[in-house]
Amino acid sequence: MSAGGQRRQTLRGKFLRVTIPLIFLSVIGVFSVIELMTHRAALQHLEQTLNAALRTQAAALANPLWNLDHDQIRLALEAIATNRVILSARVLGENGEAMGQVGDGPGAGADDDRITLSSPIVFDAGAGPKTIGTLEYVATRQFVNEQTRNRLLIAAVIALIAVAIEVAAALYALRTIIGRPLAQLLAAINTARTGADRQPVNWSSSDELGQVIDAYNEMQAKQQVYETELLEARDTLEDRVRDRTAELAAARDESVKARTRLDDAIEAISEGFSLYDGDDRLVVSNTRYREILSAGDRDIIEPGQTFRDILRAAIDQGLIAGSDIDAERWLAARLARHDAPGEPHVQHYANGRWVRVSERRTQDGGTVAVYSDITELKQREEELAAKSNQLEQLSKQLAKYLSPQVYESIFQGRQTATIAATRKKLTVFFSDIADFTETADRLESEELTQLLNHYLTEMSKIALDHGATIDKYVGDAILIFFGDPDTRGTREDALACVRMAIAMRRRMDELENVWRTAGIARPLRCRMGIHTDFCTVGNFGSEDRLDYTIIGRGVNTAARLESHAASGQILISYETYALVADEISCEAKGEIEVKGLAYPISTYQVIDHKTGTGLQSPGDRDEWSALAAKEIDEMTPRERQRAIEILTSMANNPAPEVVETGTDSSRQVEK
Repeated sequence: MSAGGQRRQTLRGKFLRVTIPLIFLSVIGVFSVIELMTHRAALQHLEQTLNAALRTQAAALANPLWNLDHDQIRLALEAIATNRVILSARVLGENGEAMGQVGDGPGAGADDDRITLSSPIVFDAGAGPKTIGTLEYVATRQFVNEQTRNRLLIAAVIALIAVAIEVAAALYALRTIIGRPLAQLLAAINTARTGADRQPVNWSSSDELGQVIDAYNEMQAKQQVYETELLEARDTLEDRVRDRTAELAAARDESVKARTRLDDAIEAISEGFSLYDGDDRLVVSNTRYREILSAGDRDIIEPGQTFRDILRAAIDQGLIAGSDIDAERWLAARLARHDAPGEPHVQHYANGRWVRVSERRTQDGGTVAVYSDITELKQREEELAAKSNQLEQLSKQLAKYLSPQVYESIFQGRQTATIAATRKKLTVFFSDIADFTETADRLESEELTQLLNHYLTEMSKIALDHGATIDKYVGDAILIFFGDPDTRGTREDALACVRMAIAMRRRMDELENVWRTAGIARPLRCRMGIHTDFCTVGNFGSEDRLDYTIIGRGVNTAARLESHAASGQILISYETYALVADEISCEAKGEIEVKGLAYPISTYQVIDHKTGTGLQSPGDRDEWSALAAKEIDEMTPRERQRAIEILTSMANNPAPEVVETGTDSSRQVEK
């Protein structure tokens, strides 16, 4: 009995309790399945044999039954009853009456073992086959079931013998394969437990047990090596302790020297340096740090003080700029930043000093801080900011002398202020005021200046809203072009130019009422010319003075178109008309001769937008849908400018109702 009161269980006993039932059940199961299949096959064979005999006897009884030969019927039934499987047999007439019977009848025998079979008796008297009766059998499965039970008994005996043989073989194998090596392993373990010399287990196999024994032998060998090393280490331990004690003494001396060198290095740092422990108490700091956080008395900051106490002393001395306004709030905010250090921040002291504070956490939960005096840097920044502000104001003033597109391209680095020019296809716009000389004679110079500036300002706003590049003002004339330095394509540039001209004409109609109300009897009326052609565009002039402008035949043609236009009229060339005809309603005005050209120019008068909004063409609708789907922050400067143009066009161009008056189709009035 073991200490727990339980009987020791051997591997053999465990093996037998598991294997014997498994082997016995498996053998019995196999034999049972085989016998079940054999039993079913025997029953099927019995039924097939009885059905064949039934059909044969029914054919033999056809003639006696037809002749009502009862003796012959009885003899046939007695012959049938000689088969021990058949319990009874009978012949029924055509109307179901009994014609003869042998045996105990249909009710004989057990219900589970009984088989009832029947077959019609057919006779052919020359008029065709006719059923004249029925032959019935009552058979039994009893003999088949008895044979099956006998075979099962034999199978059980064979299974017991097979189980006994398999168990004996398993026990022999268990003893040979497992028992012997386990016995040797237990003996080696008991020997090692008593403290005797460790002996390896002499067993070699490649199975799991062999691997366990190999691991045990390896463990014992390592254990022996460890014990030997332990004995050797015990012999030298005292010497090592003495050596280690000497090393620690030397390291302590070196630590003192290193601390001294560290203090000297920290003291030599030009910035203020401090180190706080996990309890936020000062561990070490240099003189510069104490100078920054004290008003001259550096001895008031000593190791062991908390950061809160040091800040409180600085506030009491009036050193922190602005802390006198709400000292407690400032102190709480500074302590919060100290407890959770982030990016460096700047502090301004009452003595005018600016300090950048850089703090970070140490691995032990402390805080290390560096205070850098940036007073001189701040002064330079303020000087630089003042100069930058002056330059910004100057650039804003200079920007008024340049077109916004040119100004932006230069400041963004897309253009340089050098003499250079390129050939591009541009749409050129030229306008001036009709009868300006007469108007100028009627007004004083101050009134004329104010009126002209008002006119140029309104026209310039419309031009910039449509993305135009304003080249120059020549008295009352304006030279504008589309396609440089930014372009949306030749067709879109031409459409933008014509839309701008229509917007200018409408604005002039509005300004006419304003000017009349202001007392100007003859308000300004402008005429406009537009032409699309290749021009030379770029910087022209000298190394000291440049002018961004365009030259070429296209400029002259636009000027000639403007001079041939009537007051309030927009006259365009065929080159421009071909680009805008899909969206702009125009009327042919015939050809004009232009000085310098060998051929006349076809001209067209611009009436208005065909749809009134400038947003009805498929291209404009698709472009507006794409722009409307974006957030403003996602748009490029060019896309934002285009969105402004479309919205301005939609606001300024309500759909007109155009009607004809008189016989001249060119006279159209907007309602």
